Amino acid sequence: MTLIGVSVPASSDTGGRLLATGGGTQIEGAAGGGIVPWAVIAGYGAEDEFGADATVSYATTRDLDLSVLALSAGFNNRFEVSFGHQRLDVGPLDAQVRQNVFGAKMRLAGDLIYTDMPQISLGVQHKRQQDFVIPSALGARSSSGTDVYLSASKLFLAGPGGRSLLLNGTVRATNANETGLLGFGGAENDSHRLVGEASAALFLSRNTAVGVEYRQKRANLSGVDEDDWWDVFIGYFPNKNFSVIGAFVDLGSVAGLERQSGAYVSLQASF
Repeated sequence: MTLIGVSVPASSDTGGRLLATGGGTQIEGAAGGGIVPWAVIAGYGAEDEFGADATVSYATTRDLDLSVLALSAGFNNRFEVSFGHQRLDVGPLDAQVRQNVFGAKMRLAGDLIYTDMPQISLGVQHKRQQDFVIPSALGARSSSGTDVYLSASKLFLAGPGGRSLLLNGTVRATNANETGLLGFGGAENDSHRLVGEASAALFLSRNTAVGVEYRQKRANLSGVDEDDWWDVFIGYFPNKNFSVIGAFVDLGSVAGLERQSGAYVSLQASF
């Protein structure tokens, strides 16, 4: 796993929250890690402030390429709205799957830093397929679905070795196949089930963090395995205007294609 950070001039007009406390942008458009949403709100806006992120992400594995364009905005460090457009290219089939994800998140209680209680947020992600041929052929029941999740995040400023440590846990209700990229529901299950997700990030310096993520998934499609996802990442936040995250990702088996592991990179501009 490699990462190249490119520094750009800092802006004193960017919001009042601490550096990196908006996280990155996950593949569905919400603020958080690469594959797991966190309880944090997009941007750097504190109370009575607005913040926004624009993100381009790309993941490549043995047979798959996933491109994501995402926009997200945070209001008063309380509400978040997001949009993500995903395109999955399936090499062996010379085919493409596209999906739009419309998201919203609300901070319910706590603060990432300033309260003993973790920051707790409730989020929703409505997903709509634009290419349903492959999911339908695999047995998916629907081209659209809605996930609901609850996340808790806490940043410990004096963590291991005096370094800051961020921990996040997410519980999601979903009937999505491969996060919706392969449709929703199937012969094995058509109802929402609870799955767990987790992230941990250790700051090696003020602007560099390393961490791991894990995302549990359930198999809904008959005869098609769906493995849990995980990644190991490094993030560089030179200032509040720009960040870059690189990772090694392991998606396991996807649509019968085995050993789907590879590289992930995400470039984010914050306003």
